[in-house]
Amino acid sequence: MLKGLGGLGDMAKMMKAAKEMQGRMAELQESLEHIEVEGEAGAGLVKARANAKGTLTGLEIDPSILVASEKEVVEDLILAAIKEVQARAAARGQSEMQKLASEMGLPADMNLPF
Repeated sequence: MLKGLGGLGDMAKMMKAAKEMQGRMAELQESLEHIEVEGEAGAGLVKARANAKGTLTGLEIDPSILVASEKEVVEDLILAAIKEVQARAAARGQSEMQKLASEMGLPADMNLPF
């Protein structure tokens, strides 16, 4: 009499899987805030730190380069270190996302939202 209701079980499974994925994504978002990456420039004269979400968390500048006549060089090194750490943060975030997708049986190249 109610033949069409067999698909509701499948729908319930899909909803459960979606809810699980949502929970795992929230956990991943939280963990990305605590994963730290580092970028550097000038052979380590300038170092920048960020979390895997790309938020800059620290900057170290070797005092030996803090000379007024080298202002532009220092600025360039700071920018280079920040760009490197942002690239590393993005790569690490993507890597963690691919790991989660793989654990959930999804294609590794699937773009999950941040």
